[in-house]
Amino acid sequence: MIQPVILSGGSGTRLWPLSREQMPKQFLRLTSSQSLLQQTLSRLAGLTDAAPMLMGHHSHRFLMAEQLREMNQAATVVLEPEGRNTAPAIACAALLARHSGDDPLLLVLPADHVIGDVEAFQHSVSLAQPLAEAGYLVTFGVVPTQPETGYGYIACGEPLEGGHHLAAFIEKPNAQRAAELVKSGDYLWNSGMFLLRASSYLDQLKRLQPTMLEACQEAVNSAHRDLDFLRLGEAAFGRCPADSIDYAVMEHCEHAAVVPLAAAWSDIGSFDALWATVEPDAAGNASKGDAWLTDTQGSLVFAEHRLVATLGVQNLIVVETSDSVLVAHRDQAQQVKQLVASLTQAGRSEPCSAPQVQRPWGSFQAMDSGERYQVKHITVKPGGRLSLQRHHHRAEHWIVVRGTAHVTLEEQSFLVSENQSTYIPIGALHRLENTGKIPLELIEVQSGSYLGEDDIERLDDVYARHNNE
Repeated sequence: MIQPVILSGGSGTRLWPLSREQMPKQFLRLTSSQSLLQQTLSRLAGLTDAAPMLMGHHSHRFLMAEQLREMNQAATVVLEPEGRNTAPAIACAALLARHSGDDPLLLVLPADHVIGDVEAFQHSVSLAQPLAEAGYLVTFGVVPTQPETGYGYIACGEPLEGGHHLAAFIEKPNAQRAAELVKSGDYLWNSGMFLLRASSYLDQLKRLQPTMLEACQEAVNSAHRDLDFLRLGEAAFGRCPADSIDYAVMEHCEHAAVVPLAAAWSDIGSFDALWATVEPDAAGNASKGDAWLTDTQGSLVFAEHRLVATLGVQNLIVVETSDSVLVAHRDQAQQVKQLVASLTQAGRSEPCSAPQVQRPWGSFQAMDSGERYQVKHITVKPGGRLSLQRHHHRAEHWIVVRGTAHVTLEEQSFLVSENQSTYIPIGALHRLENTGKIPLELIEVQSGSYLGEDDIERLDDVYARHNNE
């Protein structure tokens, strides 16, 4: 049996401001109507009947649940208390897969990749399956289409049926070295995808990283259910060394193999990679949204909330969101990560918070703010129910613009319809619900001495959240 394991812990900082810590790229609809995570799940169709195991950060649990719900996709969602890289995540998945006594092949896939040729992908998996059944830890090496400095490379060793022995990993090279590697024909891009038997991986981990395996075993043993999620033990997982499967295991394993993959693959790891997925115009430009390009060549322009016009420029990246605008030369695409790090170090909120904040009941987006006031657009999905709560420093005015709100205010319970409003005083116990069949939309005007999201005291919450979530 093939057990899919989807790793959803990436942050996608090179795609800021589209990708944020609170809304990383795997949850974004960048190349189709499906998010990258949903595309990853969709390409499993016909490959295995096993429900996927989705490994992700606990702060993204409701994002994962909502995107699974949209697809009507069953999955085991395993929550990591903190990011510890791929080797521990796969170890926990292998331990959980073996818990019932089975020993499946784990098909490990990052949640944020694009694969244009699903048939070719599944063919490569079928080539890798006999090797994995024979005890090899198999990775998939993408056949290069051009010299690329944004990817690591894999050196192919002696031939195997369906692939090669894995000879070495090569770090991201400079342009000259990348051209040499591609010209030789003996190197593949490192995809970060694997097929390996659960017991084979655990055996190698026991030999090479016993401290990591012990911590992961404790984290699995102390895991507990939280609604529909499985939370790994926080203390044990926090003691686990952080490392990638490449460094921790694959580089030191004699039974490591690589199978070629030629399936129009991309990890969407930079704006240049994203640009390559969009059909360019006659001037070599790629655009999305309300973009007006005049005398512009070789540029990527993404407009999310307003008109973006360019004039007399070339080879630029221009990305507009409701709270941030990025303008960069295309040859600096890989340096966006360093830009985000400097913004974070300066205490800016934009690298972390997304303009639209997702909640298990729906979402909200800030529209305007000033001294002692803030305006938000709130959407509550059908059946959504906010916690029973109070605020100690702010009052709220709710104006319903679509649907019908079911409001609890102290001892009262009443409906607020379209074009009607209600007032929530400071300190008043209240709850907002959507008991209807269409999304509820309202404008919330907050006023008071402190308007932070942490000014909330939850007395009852169907989603079992803490006050700071």
